[in-house]
Amino acid sequence: MTPSTMTTATDTSYQILPFTMDEGVMPRAAIGLVVLATDQTLEHEWRQVFAHVPGVAFFEARLYNSPDINPETLAGMEKDIAAAVKLIVPDVPLQVVAFGCTSGSVVIGEDRIADRIRSVRPGIATTTPITAAVAGLRALGKQRIALITPYVQSVNELFARHLAKSNMQVNCIATFNHANDNEVARIDRESLRNAVMTAGGHDDVDAVFVSCTSLRMAALIADFEKELGKPVLASNSAMAWHALRLAGINDALPQFGSLYQI
Repeated sequence: MTPSTMTTATDTSYQILPFTMDEGVMPRAAIGLVVLATDQTLEHEWRQVFAHVPGVAFFEARLYNSPDINPETLAGMEKDIAAAVKLIVPDVPLQVVAFGCTSGSVVIGEDRIADRIRSVRPGIATTTPITAAVAGLRALGKQRIALITPYVQSVNELFARHLAKSNMQVNCIATFNHANDNEVARIDRESLRNAVMTAGGHDDVDAVFVSCTSLRMAALIADFEKELGKPVLASNSAMAWHALRLAGINDALPQFGSLYQI
């Protein structure tokens, strides 16, 4: 088409069309999610879960963090929480906001994280992976647990004390002892299976909690539970379960393990 034959808006029929609106992608619930800048796993696993929950959507924002996971770098994230939450679909009402870092939740504190979230989303329900794990263990009636992490000793010791304050009895700690979050996301299925079967096999352990949003556990839990004969919880799937329950969504998803049947 030559310039002399090109049409313009004034040469063509131009109509403004009427429309109606429905409730969009979240007729049942909308959930906010804060994801660490280095995290390669959390959104992937939440998509796996939420694909089976029609009418519920989650919206995320990223928060800067160091890939070197230690108490000092974890504590440094607190100052950026409110700014990240503020970016999550600002004009859309949310039922829940979830903060996606297990070790950061322990170091910063669940209540302080809730305060930072509510400073920009007043009155909203909140959860974190450790909040969700404890809620899930209580719902399952389990207190004697094996804790599996990728963390260094200083972080694991904080976890044990934190869980003890929630009346959880940590009878076994097993760790990959690796502080690089970028590489933790690549720990493979067989390594995770070996950790769950080894730590969970102790007679004084009634459930296993696999901690860290970078570990790829959501699609493995049901198989691991069947082999182990005990409940297995993990950061991402536990937090998705808790966020859904806080939002009033009680769909059963047994393919993600025993927690999703309560």
